[in-house]
Amino acid sequence: MGKILILIILIAILAAVIYSIKIVNTGYVTIVERLGQFHRVLQPGWHFIIPFADFVRRKVSTKQQILDIEPQSVITQDNVKISIDNVIFYKVLNPRDAIYNIEDYRSGIIFSTITNMRNIVGNMTLDEVLSGRDKINNELLRVVDDITDAYGIKILSVEIKNIIPPAEIQQAMEKQMKAERDKRAVILQAEGQKQSDIARAEGEKQAKILQAEAEKEANIRRAEGLRQSQMLEAEGKAKAIESVAAANSKAIGLINRSIIDSGTDERVIALKQVEALKEMAKNPANKLILPSEAVSSLGNMAAIADMIQKK
Repeated sequence: MGKILILIILIAILAAVIYSIKIVNTGYVTIVERLGQFHRVLQPGWHFIIPFADFVRRKVSTKQQILDIEPQSVITQDNVKISIDNVIFYKVLNPRDAIYNIEDYRSGIIFSTITNMRNIVGNMTLDEVLSGRDKINNELLRVVDDITDAYGIKILSVEIKNIIPPAEIQQAMEKQMKAERDKRAVILQAEGQKQSDIARAEGEKQAKILQAEAEKEANIRRAEGLRQSQMLEAEGKAKAIESVAAANSKAIGLINRSIIDSGTDERVIALKQVEALKEMAKNPANKLILPSEAVSSLGNMAAIADMIQKK
């Protein structure tokens, strides 16, 4: 009987020792109460507690946690009923406050988020809600984080997962988006046509300018060529006249010399000179410019020649 009692006592002592050893895993802490009051927070590792005096109240995660909130109905400022669901990222910084300052901190986070989301969205129109997700997230983060400070919880981020408007609103939005797309397409097409017309007109303008410049250059070159041709023709005529005059002058000199050498009298010479001048005047390319004294001499010579012919 005594052996059995001793065995029972040993088993009880072993059970008490085993019960007094508490192992806390990494990423968690344990709240320990002694005689019904908060005693301490057990950090990761192994610890000894007093059996039957110390009591483990709760094991709390210190890791970042995710809280998915169910879709909630919200009415906007323009009386449109929409459905919004959120995701919250948070972390417990003070396990004691999270356990003793609120009964259920997860529920506190959820209801704080829902209430303030309705207040924020209720002051916005549907268009502002659809285009202002970041604004709503930042405002919710600020408000909910202030509330959860008393729980020893840090709100890291508040994100809106989805915003679902009523079906008729969705259809109207789809029609509006289609109309906007068609409008932009028409504008882009018109702008493209406009740019094409401008480019075509600019090209035609440049072509006409180049054509006008080419015609101007051609006219200048044509006029220059005509002027050069006329100058060359005039120079050629002048040289021809000079050549004919020189030849005629040389012929007259030869005639005069032959007459003098043959002993012909002055009247015969005058007659020959008049005949030579007549021959020179017959050529249309020859121009005879005679001074007044030469004309009177020619008259005398003509009279002498006439007398000689009569005789």
